[in-house]
Amino acid sequence: MEFEQVHSSFMEAHTIVRTGERRGRLLRGHNYAEKLFLQNVWWPLFESLEQLHPEYEVYDWNRKSQFLDFAFLPQNGTRFGIECDGYQSHIKDMDREKFNYALNRDTFLTGMGWKMLHFSFDDIQQRPEVCRMLLQLALAPYLARSSSSREQLLSKEMDVLRLAWRISRPLRPKDLIESLHINYRTAHKLLVALSDKGFIKPVSSKERIRYYEVNSMRLDQIW
Repeated sequence: MEFEQVHSSFMEAHTIVRTGERRGRLLRGHNYAEKLFLQNVWWPLFESLEQLHPEYEVYDWNRKSQFLDFAFLPQNGTRFGIECDGYQSHIKDMDREKFNYALNRDTFLTGMGWKMLHFSFDDIQQRPEVCRMLLQLALAPYLARSSSSREQLLSKEMDVLRLAWRISRPLRPKDLIESLHINYRTAHKLLVALSDKGFIKPVSSKERIRYYEVNSMRLDQIW
């Protein structure tokens, strides 16, 4: 199904279930930048808009209503707030009070369990590949699930994935030993387990596995 059709159905579904200011904010707030984020960044990675909520209402420490550009609320309970920030509206025209409030709001939401992600409009429009890389880096460690058993990864396995996404080369057992402070046997066991689950793939050298590379992942594989 094409993006335009999915986006139209996505907006219609959220509009129908909303009333009052929540509905008004959706109609006023979801504009060119937000749609472009979905089209250039989110859709090419995941080909789905499920569990994504546009113009999502949250409250600050004074119970003042605020709206995030998007909230991504996967079934595992993790909460991601996504903001598309234009330089003109979010920085250049912002006075000190609004600047301070924006920082405090993000810190408050972080304290309340949200993981806040910000993307500039310039990058969304001109460098979407950078946004896609950063988005997948931020989401994948928290959402990774085995596509076969649907069992959530163990804590140490998630640590290995975070390390793999962080470094810009194939992963070696030595990297796990140095970064996670584990022995070779444990490092090898973790790498084999992740390979069996399809998250990384071995790279052979003269019939011996020396490295592992991260497989690209889609949301239908990790939800």
